[in-house]
Amino acid sequence: MANKKSLVIVESPAKAKTIEKYLGKDYTVTSSLGHIRDLPKKDIGIDIENGFIPNYEVSVDKKTTVANLKKLIKDADIVWLATDEDREGEAIAWHLYETLDLKKKETFRIVFHEITKTAILEAIQHPRTIDIDTVNAQQARRVLDRLVGYKLSPVLWKKVQSGLSAGRVQSVAVRLIVEREREVDSFLSSSTYKVTTGFDLGKNVILPAELKTQFKTHKKAYDFLEQIKGSRFFVDDIETKPMTKKPAPPFTTSTLQQEASRKLGFSVKQTMSVAQRLYESGQITYMRTDSLNLSETAIQNAKETILKDYGSEYSQTRRYKTSTQGAQEAHEAIRPTDMGVNTLHEDRNQKRLYELIWKRTIASQMSDARLEKTTATIKIEKAEEVFTASGEVLLFDGFMKVYMESRAEENDENGNGGSKILPPLNAGQELTTEEITAKETFKRPPFRYSEATLVKKLEEMGIGRPSTYAPTISTVQDRGYIEKKDFEGDPQKVQIIKLIKNILSELTTEEKKPSEKAKLTPTDIGIIVNDFLVKYFPEIVDYNFTAKVELEFDEIANGKLVWQQMIAEFYTPFNVMLENTNEISKSEATQSRNLGIDPKTGKVIYVKIGRYGPMLQLGENDDEEKPKFASLPKDKKFEKITLEESLPLFDLPYHIGDSPDGYKVITQIGRFGPYIRCNKTYVSITHDELFTLTIEDAMKRVTDKEQSKTNNIIQDFADGIQVLSGRYGPYITDGSKNVRIPKAHTPETITLEECKELLANAKPKPGRGGKTTKAAATKAKKPATATKAKATATKTATAKKATTAKKAATTTKAATVKKTTAVKKAPAKANK
Repeated sequence: MANKKSLVIVESPAKAKTIEKYLGKDYTVTSSLGHIRDLPKKDIGIDIENGFIPNYEVSVDKKTTVANLKKLIKDADIVWLATDEDREGEAIAWHLYETLDLKKKETFRIVFHEITKTAILEAIQHPRTIDIDTVNAQQARRVLDRLVGYKLSPVLWKKVQSGLSAGRVQSVAVRLIVEREREVDSFLSSSTYKVTTGFDLGKNVILPAELKTQFKTHKKAYDFLEQIKGSRFFVDDIETKPMTKKPAPPFTTSTLQQEASRKLGFSVKQTMSVAQRLYESGQITYMRTDSLNLSETAIQNAKETILKDYGSEYSQTRRYKTSTQGAQEAHEAIRPTDMGVNTLHEDRNQKRLYELIWKRTIASQMSDARLEKTTATIKIEKAEEVFTASGEVLLFDGFMKVYMESRAEENDENGNGGSKILPPLNAGQELTTEEITAKETFKRPPFRYSEATLVKKLEEMGIGRPSTYAPTISTVQDRGYIEKKDFEGDPQKVQIIKLIKNILSELTTEEKKPSEKAKLTPTDIGIIVNDFLVKYFPEIVDYNFTAKVELEFDEIANGKLVWQQMIAEFYTPFNVMLENTNEISKSEATQSRNLGIDPKTGKVIYVKIGRYGPMLQLGENDDEEKPKFASLPKDKKFEKITLEESLPLFDLPYHIGDSPDGYKVITQIGRFGPYIRCNKTYVSITHDELFTLTIEDAMKRVTDKEQSKTNNIIQDFADGIQVLSGRYGPYITDGSKNVRIPKAHTPETITLEECKELLANAKPKPGRGGKTTKAAATKAKKPATATKAKATATKTATAKKATTAKKAATTTKAATVKKTTAVKKAPAKANK
């Protein structure tokens, strides 16, 4: 192949740039910018009747890319398809092969786990053909997910709310979060009494100890302390045990996501984005993998680094075996490409993630840590119960010199460990204490999922694969089914009994329950969609079914299952479920609830899902008088709100009183929560203050807000134009348009004429969704009034032309689709 012109095609420009450094002048490296073709966006794109044949098309934004690739291919003798090594990468290579009309004898497929010169040259020496079984596994996933999304989403539009969508793995993730939230809501806390003390060993040394027994009631704890009044305490036994701690294995995709969340505070999406950049720049191996394996080269590289930096006693070669069922996507764990490089001079996030990967990989090849754990049992003269005190001594740090894995979130929210060392003790030694405390402790409800623990759960259940975790978690949040929230702990009363110098006392204190940070919780619409799917599409959200599908994808990739057969077995019962939803009413689907009768009007109050989400309705739809509606406050849950809680909400806006200027002062719930409004001044308040604020308190807040606005005024011109100091710097406003002040002008000295000119040239203020506001749009339309008739005539003529063109395009498209379908199978078979 020497001296032949080669074209190497990869997915991303960053990857292309890195690879180009390692290849000679006979190689041109370019990028396909991901998939060059896919299922169409506007329709399902699958021929269900004829074996679920996908109708792939080149999207408009990729036509230029395809044209450029075809030009480069004309000048090349050999084409190397160097897309990623997973199923998605294999499918991209196959789409390139078909779309670019490549020839088998001139096209080679190469893969590598790391973007290094050695790996790339090695791959070129050992090319292969496209693995059509792997491609078919990707096609099966794509077709199955498209069938679920395109067939199920319209059902949700009709039965629940327009704009909703469903997905196979996403719906299961939502179910997990909904079920966990219900576990938290239904949790009944119970308490026990934990007895602790500190034995005085002299010289300001205190030995903390805890009673082995916990008491279930206040009385039993009290009686125990009463019983041991005047008791003596002796060291009964001292037990010392050697312990070893082993390092965690190298990172897979899911463990990297979990550890980056705990140690660096990264979201799953952020972790994958930063890891992608590290991979493309040649710093780490491929970041979508289930494998724990390290190459022999990497193991030797790690050993050399450990011997050089830490010494031979810290080196211990380890080879890990992957236990994950169906681990197919890659052949090596995530590791640095050069173990001798322990840090990077990149941006902060790349540096932090790289160092985490380096430490984990190096630690995996280091010696066990050795510890000694000591437990002292302390006998009570007047009771059978015993106190215990324990501690551990680190004898040899081993791998802990470099890295310590964070504890699971369920055990330690901060991921912090630590241990104490016991002072010297002797069997039979008498100990003294002045204070023993029995404190009420409460059992905690289950933890809500964080992004990291959700990934861990999905992996444990065999749901999804490395490439699906980040988009799954992002999607359910983007769709509004799940939100990330902080939960502050509510205060709770705690009973404490103290025995101080043989005198018993009791007290009640108030402590906050533990808080939860950045936890995933379902929205009302997420709960309703989940319940609808669980009831009417149980197989779609069944955990075992979803895990079984992943195994079937693996069988397709291994050539043991025909993908169309797998899809057909799924689609037949799924289609029956779709047809069975025709008779379901919207109120049944959305779980509309009758809360009871309004005592003022005698009308029924419902909580239901409206066009814009959860709401309250007073009265029936067919009453002569139209029903009255009220928004559901964010602190009230759709399935829990009561009649009593709903009644005041129909009194909104609530008139508190009038300002000294005669303006009404009201409270209301808006898009961003509860607020006070007085004339044009708005002040945010809490839900609890909607009906409890006095006019005096409300006016104070309004005055404070107006005063803060006044303080922000730099210049106030006569005709409503102001120069203000804003959050992002000085700006000009006329009440409808805002414009930033250019650096050439000084806010304090800019003139009225200059302000008018800047406002006139400013773009109209965008509204929701990026659309121009109604007021701005109206202004923009005015100059065109004189030519309205002409514009209408032109529009009509254009519409006629478009209709004719559309008919012709439809005919052409039908012919093209037919031709494409016929051609599709041949290249795949030949290539295999």
